[in-house]
Amino acid sequence: MSPPTPLENLSRPGGSLKAEPPDAAETAGLLRTGLARLADAGNASLALESRFDLAYNAAHALCLAALRAKGYRASNRYIAFQALPHTLGLGPEVWRVLDLCHHKRNLGEYEGLMEVDARLLEDLIVAARKVAAALAQI
Repeated sequence: MSPPTPLENLSRPGGSLKAEPPDAAETAGLLRTGLARLADAGNASLALESRFDLAYNAAHALCLAALRAKGYRASNRYIAFQALPHTLGLGPEVWRVLDLCHHKRNLGEYEGLMEVDARLLEDLIVAARKVAAALAQI
């Protein structure tokens, strides 16, 4: 018997993931909305904060699509980013950006401290595009 995978470990009782058969329609919907938001995040006529929100939610939808394609459902937002090495094989150059953006998003959502700049937005868009490209390969 082989040892459990990291995703299997995360889906044990009390874990952050729930094993659930993949749903092609749900995965396609998450992919569609993620790609649409990612495209809209590139619209320079929008406010920086709006573009950040679009790019962050695009990345999240794409990461959720990867989880669903692998047969898992997340119990919280953050785990979708943490699981990237195991769902899409993406390294720290992607998930560290998403981690930072998750914390920035939470400060904006819960404390009204939306502190983003053009560089962070560009890094987020690049990271989300890497997620989209890796997702297209599975």
